[in-house]
Amino acid sequence: MSKILVIAEHLGGKLNSSTARAVSAAAAIKGDAIDVLVLSDAPDAIAAEAAKIEGVSRVLTVTKPENAHPLAAVLAPQIAKAADGYSYVFAPSTTFGKDIAPRVAALLGVAQVSDVMTVEAAHTFKRPIYAGNAIITVEADANHTVVATIRTASWSAAASGANAAPVEALTIDVPLPTHTRFVKLNQGSSDRPDLQSAAKVVSGGRGVGSTENFDIIYKFADKIGAAVGASRAAVDAGYCPNEMQVGQTGKIIAPELYMAIGISGAIQHLTGIKDAGTIVAINKDGEAPIFEVADFGLVGDLFKIIPELEVALG
Repeated sequence: MSKILVIAEHLGGKLNSSTARAVSAAAAIKGDAIDVLVLSDAPDAIAAEAAKIEGVSRVLTVTKPENAHPLAAVLAPQIAKAADGYSYVFAPSTTFGKDIAPRVAALLGVAQVSDVMTVEAAHTFKRPIYAGNAIITVEADANHTVVATIRTASWSAAASGANAAPVEALTIDVPLPTHTRFVKLNQGSSDRPDLQSAAKVVSGGRGVGSTENFDIIYKFADKIGAAVGASRAAVDAGYCPNEMQVGQTGKIIAPELYMAIGISGAIQHLTGIKDAGTIVAINKDGEAPIFEVADFGLVGDLFKIIPELEVALG
């Protein structure tokens, strides 16, 4: 019997959409059951959201005061214990999943499969390597539990609302480490759409020129109801905070529309947007690499083109 355990990502009492994307990957395994594990100090509301995801068989909850904050050192021993009897343990390939999955794999004594893009067979997966320049096919040992992170940009979120999976409480008795403790969470806040789940994203690069000039990116994004991103060069130059960074060392995203403004298109940036639906590039350098992947390209001064686009949009 092939069962898959998906680790729920959540924050502030709300389920992250990355969980539904991991469920989509789990469904591709065509196993016997997909269970979602919620670890929290108050999991009820989160579990109720998870229970609505199509394809989920059960939602399992572990309630402990220590689970109030997602500390990998604390959660991993509980996940490893809960994974007993499961053939697969999936987590989204986000900061949360990349932190937890390696610890779970180590505790289970198995090798981790990272950034699963497609499921080719029960134990065969495709994942990117060399900053997305190549795709490798990997085969996991069928005799051991497969611990994998799911590249969320490569999977659409499983539908939600029609399902009503049962919610069951688990009692897990494992010693929890005390050498790691939560101090505080420093998190950027914005009224704009979330960068990783937005349907439209407008990103600025080094070509924007300065922090003050980056206002043109914010205003245009607001005009079309888009999230705002940035290249690493723009972040390193101090034009915007690092939580806005898109690319190999930033956020991997797959919006329906991605607009790269003043971004040359280094391979590390292209890795983060390769799954976008439509890519629009605006750059004064007609030889910029970004134009090789763009569906639409405009060569010219962004400070002239953007105002013209705003006028055209009305």
